Amino acid sequence: MIEKFNHLMDYIETHLTEEISGEEMSKIVGLSDYHFKRMFSYMAGMSLKDYIKNRRFSVANVELINGAKVTDIAYKYGFQSIEGFSRAFREWSGFLPSEVIKNKIQKSFPKFTFVIDIKGGISMEFKIEKKEKFNIVGVSKRVPIQFEGENNAILELAQSITEQQRNEMHQLADLYPHQVLNVSYDFDDGFLEEKGYLTHMIGFATTKENPFDDLEQISIDESLWAIFPNQGPFPSTFQETHAKIYSEWLPTSGYEVANIPGISFIKHNNSAENVYSEIWMPVKEKK
Repeated sequence: MIEKFNHLMDYIETHLTEEISGEEMSKIVGLSDYHFKRMFSYMAGMSLKDYIKNRRFSVANVELINGAKVTDIAYKYGFQSIEGFSRAFREWSGFLPSEVIKNKIQKSFPKFTFVIDIKGGISMEFKIEKKEKFNIVGVSKRVPIQFEGENNAILELAQSITEQQRNEMHQLADLYPHQVLNVSYDFDDGFLEEKGYLTHMIGFATTKENPFDDLEQISIDESLWAIFPNQGPFPSTFQETHAKIYSEWLPTSGYEVANIPGISFIKHNNSAENVYSEIWMPVKEKK
């Protein structure tokens, strides 16, 4: 995976003045748009969109210092007007392109190179488990994709569940963990866009078929899962584990993410300082 990311950095570097193909980048890394963007964000500390913007402006800065005309640079990097380029460049560097040319002001943002960084000698607890086909029955909603913090749309979905729906879900729940699951799937494409949506379901795992009109059902085929237990302050421990899965475990695990809904659950108690949760990542062995 590290080699694939470095190959992608080379690809981006040679296409900075073009519209960068999300489909081609997805092929290079071998991940879905959503999982790649999430993994890149955790590994790089910024979004892919911001990285490409930083590289474009950094290279443009050098070209301006070396005597390129603002008009040529603006159109070279895809802007429709000099004014639009100048405004965006000033937001990035703090200076207008004309000031950079006059005073030889250099702001740089180097190309990324990914390496394996072994941190602290702390191993992640996980297990690989094969699960037979099962169903999840619950309620769902299209919600904005959000990597950090509480997602208000998901909170609203949870608050909308009626007492009748809760009782019906409990009647069907006959599989571990016998409590509420959070399930994410059907991610929007839009590779470089910061905004997008996914479907989020709140429900229970079951071997039964859903007989209730006010509940929905999705089926999960037999598959492998990497299961990561967490215990500690919530939501910080839960979010840190997500970050480590993508940035530290997945690149060297010998597995890749399968195209199956991701699942997690949280055992809430009276204290937010010691909450147990599990993250289930659908995986398949790398070829």
